[in-house]
Amino acid sequence: MSEDVLSIIPSDPRWQPDPDAVDRAIALVEELTPEVADGLDAEIDVTWHDVLIAVDCGGNLERIGCPLCQADIDTEWWGDLLEAHCDDGFTTLAIEVPCCGGSTTLDVLDYDWPCGFARFEIAIWNPERLWFSEDELRALADRLGHPVKQIRARI
Repeated sequence: MSEDVLSIIPSDPRWQPDPDAVDRAIALVEELTPEVADGLDAEIDVTWHDVLIAVDCGGNLERIGCPLCQADIDTEWWGDLLEAHCDDGFTTLAIEVPCCGGSTTLDVLDYDWPCGFARFEIAIWNPERLWFSEDELRALADRLGHPVKQIRARI
């Protein structure tokens, strides 16, 4: 059985909030996240990472585009890259793209559905909503003290 995860991450992959800001943000996430099926609360995980981790969209990924030559990047290349870094994370996001050999960073590739990288993540498992609205994201960013983005994964 697959699961859905709606993650909130900082727009700057290396940024991390202080614990008090996280407590304020979690209080808002709890208000904004309705109960899941059978009246159970959604599970919310908060994680700080020492290195950059990929926060990908799992089975929702439809394509990856190169920001340099606009070619499609093979999703198998992406999967191999994630697998190679699943245990130790990423020390850098700098890459040479396989399509044109140009230099760029993983966080600026054109992901369809959104993907990201972070050292901090709030993950809501099986929420009964698809996305947070722009106003809700701004409110979460205000509580954390930094702009955020959202990633929806099908695992």
